[in-house]
Amino acid sequence: MTTETRPFGFWTATALIMGGMIGSGIFLLPVAIAPYGWIGVVAWIVSILGVLAIGYAVAAMARLMPEATGSIAVTGAVLGPLAGVLVGWSYWISCWTAIAAIAGAAISYLSVFVPWLGATPLNGALATVALIWLLTLTNLAGTKLAGQVQVATTILKLVPLIVVVLIVIWLWGSGRGSAPPWPGTGPGYAGLTAAITLTLFPLIGFEAAGCVAERVQDPGRNIMRATVLGIALTGLLYILVSSGMAFALPAEQVAASPAPFALFVETFVGRGAGLFVAAFAAIAAVGCLNGWVLIQGEVPLGMGRAGLLPEWFAVVNARDVSVRMQLVSSGLASLLVFSTASRSLSGAFQFAALLTTCAALWLYAAISLAALVRRVAAMPAALGLGFSVWAMWGAGVEASAWGFALMLTGWPLYWWAKRAPTVGTAFERDGLI
Repeated sequence: MTTETRPFGFWTATALIMGGMIGSGIFLLPVAIAPYGWIGVVAWIVSILGVLAIGYAVAAMARLMPEATGSIAVTGAVLGPLAGVLVGWSYWISCWTAIAAIAGAAISYLSVFVPWLGATPLNGALATVALIWLLTLTNLAGTKLAGQVQVATTILKLVPLIVVVLIVIWLWGSGRGSAPPWPGTGPGYAGLTAAITLTLFPLIGFEAAGCVAERVQDPGRNIMRATVLGIALTGLLYILVSSGMAFALPAEQVAASPAPFALFVETFVGRGAGLFVAAFAAIAAVGCLNGWVLIQGEVPLGMGRAGLLPEWFAVVNARDVSVRMQLVSSGLASLLVFSTASRSLSGAFQFAALLTTCAALWLYAAISLAALVRRVAAMPAALGLGFSVWAMWGAGVEASAWGFALMLTGWPLYWWAKRAPTVGTAFERDGLI
């Protein structure tokens, strides 16, 4: 393939991973983690190690099968077409539910400058849907443009994180910082599982390069490098930022704030600096949204090209973009936003985030299992599988049941694809089975 069909080099792939991770989650999560004290720090470390293990398995399988269209196609090739369809469908669901959550977070930070956006739940819903479709139109122009937008916004979104890290360093250097007692006054070790579930959502997106492997140049090499580097850098920033904010501000002070990062900076530096950070936090969420809009079209496209879904899903325009699935995905994300219009922006975010995490976990478990079956990266794959099961349990019965039920909605598509004469030929042609 040429650079037109494989436009993502190492740095673009890394930006896709970091851009997909750094967004709404980290900018709204520190307040939820604050009551856990040091247990929250432990939860971050465990979650980062867990996604590193899964990410390594994803990259190892991409290296083993560089001709595959992505991680979902690899899963289908190893575990069977039915498993590929179900986990792929579940992951696609996690994409457009994530889009609803991330777009809402972006509007939440923009409401600092335009209060009308958050004045009523309906205002927030309308603005959220408008932002979703703006980024959808950007992606319809082609994956190359979407990749360029991702690189630019990833660089810009690091600004608020770096500002917070510098403030944390200044607080500790000046003697104004203080750490809570170990393990803290919160739920203690008993709260670790719940804290891990909370810290997982901001890390979702680490698998992005593996899921769009057919767009990455030299995927056997670049996906591994981009995945490990992207997770390591993002994880380090997350620990410094979340822990610093949790230790410096009482949770009750920021509970009512739509922009906790801005409040943190404003508290220690001033109103102007707080507004500056709020602007870049909004950019960060927009960049994260752009990456997920790209992936929401690429996931079903890759499944269609691999023979896991009917050919209808593999139709592209002259720019090699899956217009049909972009429109369907953004339409569903918009419906989800409007269905939660009676909630506040933060309430809608939490609902969509819960759906996203539970739906994505099925792919993480499946790709780890596939690596174990092929005896590739066995230790990371075993750790990744265990972590995925632990996170499902930590999400609770209700959330896990929702994720399982949504995954099963893809079952009719498997039978539709099975009736088509081309099913399986993509695997056979590419040597995957």
